[in-house]
Amino acid sequence: MAEDVDDKDGDRPEAAAAGEIPGPLGRIKDKLIATKEKWAREGRLLTGVPGRDRLPPGQRQVRNWPVLDLGVQPLVTTAAWRLQVDGLVENPLDLDWAAFQALPQDTLVSDIHCVTAWSRYDNRWTGVRSAEILKRARPKPEAGFLVFTSHDGYTTNVTREIFSDPDVLLAQAWEGEPLSREHGGPVRVIMPRYYFWKSAKWVRRIRFLAADRPGFWEERGYHNTGDPWKEERYS
Repeated sequence: MAEDVDDKDGDRPEAAAAGEIPGPLGRIKDKLIATKEKWAREGRLLTGVPGRDRLPPGQRQVRNWPVLDLGVQPLVTTAAWRLQVDGLVENPLDLDWAAFQALPQDTLVSDIHCVTAWSRYDNRWTGVRSAEILKRARPKPEAGFLVFTSHDGYTTNVTREIFSDPDVLLAQAWEGEPLSREHGGPVRVIMPRYYFWKSAKWVRRIRFLAADRPGFWEERGYHNTGDPWKEERYS
């Protein structure tokens, strides 16, 4: 479906269809991707009927915080960091670090549920709620979807409704300390009701769209929504 905004960052649907991986993502390890694609084909970790307990089906609780990425951990300083919010919005945003820090900051406690079957309870995040971004950018009525783009080229997609959840945060701190590089600092998305691959690290762009556009893992066999309690691991 055609869109009414220019695509300046290489987020081209034809490139995705051709299997191209732009920028730093071209350096990721093919073995990692192939392994996770194999998991999707085989339905690895699926356990049956999900419930609504605190620990979703097929998960195990951990006390550490495992580091998972695509083999690239971009070094983004706060001096260089910027966040673009564009696409189908009335008021595009281009926030530097000072402007982001000037937005209302909230502290929320939530759990992490990773598709690789671990969960970590009671993480204390500080950052900007998605409601503040929505209020300032003012998405157009037809903007039902959005895509996060990270500094390593990673993308993931969600609906506008999901992004509007009250516990969605653009986090810049964890447990009272600045979010570390390995965990997505300076700023990452936190969407605690969904598998953690949806919570993009090193976020640099939020683009609102009229039509859904699958992200990196969604194109490689992973579920488009990723609800842990429904065990939506794979498509």
